[in-house]
Amino acid sequence: MQGPIGARLVQLLPTILLVTIIVFALQQLMPGDPAVMLAGDAAGDPRVVAAIRDELLLNRPIWAQYLHWLFAALHGNLGYSWRLSEPVSELIAQKLPVTLQLSVMAFFFSVVIGVPAGVISAVKQGTAWDWLANAIGLFGLSIPTFWLGIVLILFVSVDLGWLPPSGYVPLSQDFWRSLATTIMPAFVLGNAIAAILMRHTRSAMLVALQQDYVRTARAKGLSERKVVLRHALRNALIPVVTLAGLQLGTLLSGAVLTEQVFDIPGIGKLVVDAVFNRDYPVIQGVVLVTGLLYVLINLATDVLYAVINPRLRGQ
Repeated sequence: MQGPIGARLVQLLPTILLVTIIVFALQQLMPGDPAVMLAGDAAGDPRVVAAIRDELLLNRPIWAQYLHWLFAALHGNLGYSWRLSEPVSELIAQKLPVTLQLSVMAFFFSVVIGVPAGVISAVKQGTAWDWLANAIGLFGLSIPTFWLGIVLILFVSVDLGWLPPSGYVPLSQDFWRSLATTIMPAFVLGNAIAAILMRHTRSAMLVALQQDYVRTARAKGLSERKVVLRHALRNALIPVVTLAGLQLGTLLSGAVLTEQVFDIPGIGKLVVDAVFNRDYPVIQGVVLVTGLLYVLINLATDVLYAVINPRLRGQ
């Protein structure tokens, strides 16, 4: 498998380069002059504005600015936050573990809920179990994330007092307290993904259960559990793995509303604050890191194909 993986890594290089170009170009399209914003009360003085533009290399051509930024990014230097005067790489290193923890927990909830519900719905097609699973899927797709978060805070935290309503405690500081502060936002974030996985798993299982190899397995006298789990589910998981990989990347970049509602200091909250303050280096750094993670997740998804289906290992 080393050959195919190496070839895939080579193919990812143009994609990563394109990501850097898009990230830098989007920053150029944002309205306003960063130099004027940073000048503050002294924005009326052309000399102050000119000095800031010279310091930030804004007087250079766009292609020269891009090459300077790309060369620095390749060496791990994503610049300094204009608002906080701290290295962007350090800010991301502080916030990224928080979002990763939240995203992994949300992904766990989505898989644990969505895949079994989809399998049960397909196997029990037309029964009350099928109806219940589809109702859960419709609920997850229809309920807005921010609304569900607010309702859970009122019910679980305020009325019942089971979990803290907001805040975050690092895993290294208090493991159980950290889980308590993230389990509710992780459920909110993973709820919609679970519904999507459920519906795709159900569709893939319905197709797999009609295949000849499933009929052959049943004809051999295998138990229904082995037929479903070893034969039908294993083949049905291939499109589900594709979707799950894409959704995990979405979780990393889509936790903005959830982090705002539950006051979690992750990447989402960092980039929202940066947008409001036009802190372009932070925006560029966050979008770049998120894009690279998304690309790596897609690579991991391709590797999982071969693990799930041995026929794909030589492709």
